[in-house]
Amino acid sequence: MRILVAEDDAFSRKALSGVLQRLGYDVLAVENGDEAWSAFCGPDYPRIGILDWMMPGLTGIELCRRVRTMPEIQSIYLILLTSRSGTEDIVEGLEAGANDYITKPFDENELLARVRVGERVLDLEQQLHNRVAELEAAAAHIKCLQGILPICMFCHRIRDDEELWRRIEEYLMQNSDVQLSHGLCPQCFEKNYPDLYAKSQEEASSN
Repeated sequence: MRILVAEDDAFSRKALSGVLQRLGYDVLAVENGDEAWSAFCGPDYPRIGILDWMMPGLTGIELCRRVRTMPEIQSIYLILLTSRSGTEDIVEGLEAGANDYITKPFDENELLARVRVGERVLDLEQQLHNRVAELEAAAAHIKCLQGILPICMFCHRIRDDEELWRRIEEYLMQNSDVQLSHGLCPQCFEKNYPDLYAKSQEEASSN
């Protein structure tokens, strides 16, 4: 899991990065909002972002708003890092698109707990995405014949949606997931090949 830490204070940035790296996270640390935005727009963008509320360039709030307008990266889990703890400030951050927040000075255990929540959310979203993709792929292979099909009472051809009369096997193969193979029923066998039919009956009786 790659995590972005955007914090203009060098001490806080190093402390945050160190805690996360000790647990095996791949950390990208930047010192302003513009660098953070460039990282989010890159091909290997971080899946979790810890953003300082106030920093040079784009602020954490502005970054949250931008990320949520970009379909390709809007699933990034965003945590605001702020010294503000008032209800109005928290609401403002969440409405801007943040998923969570951490107050300064941060507590190491709280930081790790909130990052792990983000991991679980991202994992569930990925599972859901994979399941939807599987269902869409399955639906693409399903063809269902419904309604009334006009069929000729003599030649048994079917009239399709384009008002063309087509052989029933051709119509079924195009409009369903079945594949047809030709055979010969006993009645047609007897009618069209009476000698062979009689011989086969004799052989069956003798056996």
